[in-house]
Amino acid sequence: MPFKKAEYIWMNGEMVKWDDAKIHVLSHVVHYGSSVFEGMRTYVTDQGTVCFRLREHSIRLRNSAKIYRMDIKYSEEEIDRAILDLIGINGLKGCYVRPVAYRGYDSLGVDPTPCPVDLTIAAWEWGKYLGPEALEQGVSVCVSTWNRMAPNTMPPMAKCGANYANGQLIKMEAIRKGYVEGIALDPAGHVSEGSGENIFVVYRGDLITPPFAACVLPGITRDTIITLARDMGLNVKEQNIPREMLYLADEVFFTGSAAEVTPISKIDDIVVGAGKAGPITKKLQTAFFDYVEGRAADKYNWLTLVPEYKGVSV
Repeated sequence: MPFKKAEYIWMNGEMVKWDDAKIHVLSHVVHYGSSVFEGMRTYVTDQGTVCFRLREHSIRLRNSAKIYRMDIKYSEEEIDRAILDLIGINGLKGCYVRPVAYRGYDSLGVDPTPCPVDLTIAAWEWGKYLGPEALEQGVSVCVSTWNRMAPNTMPPMAKCGANYANGQLIKMEAIRKGYVEGIALDPAGHVSEGSGENIFVVYRGDLITPPFAACVLPGITRDTIITLARDMGLNVKEQNIPREMLYLADEVFFTGSAAEVTPISKIDDIVVGAGKAGPITKKLQTAFFDYVEGRAADKYNWLTLVPEYKGVSV
């Protein structure tokens, strides 16, 4: 989906014009994928524009950096403030926010430690990641021939740019075969996740999602759906899922900051349930959007109001 340019991008504490937000071609990240990043949405409510789980995204960004021994010089509070400043100065309402910390320009070689760790934050208006009709009708996907990374090779609990080379292969294969998205298996053949989404299965009344050990990202929307499902009294299980359960499931859906809650209508051309959003998926979609759009009480303090812009804070 193409960018709808905003006016400014935040770079290391400064607001830079969108087209001037550049890095050197010999920056370490260009050659070795040495970046960690986040994806977060804002939503429009009756009280104004809100960031959904702002602090959790800043925490996960710093956690990803910790795994890769990247020292981000900004605290979680400072990252939060920078995101709010950026949204405010750009006058954005419902938007997508992309903070990225990366190894910058100093020297080249596999050892990244001489290179500075830079932080950039962009935000722009962005529609539904898998298409506007996907939330109701669902998407047709395939099981990819590409597996997720084996344990102790690349850490899937870090949202690292290099990891998404794997995601690109999954996504491109799916599109080339005429599908919207692909589902990857872990090295043991269990269901893992999509190219950029976590996955849930409804099977015999239980809501099941793969555990972290199945090489999945600890998704913030994933955690949100688990919490909302338990509030509804659903039996939620985090356990390994065999591939064939995808074909026998009553419902299957993706979650993610970009994908939100997107039902899956077909897997490998086998119809899932009724071939569109099932009853449990619909309940969870409704609960999710009621929460993020301010129609439900913010019982978990997940919403942060974007204040009137008053200048850069960090």
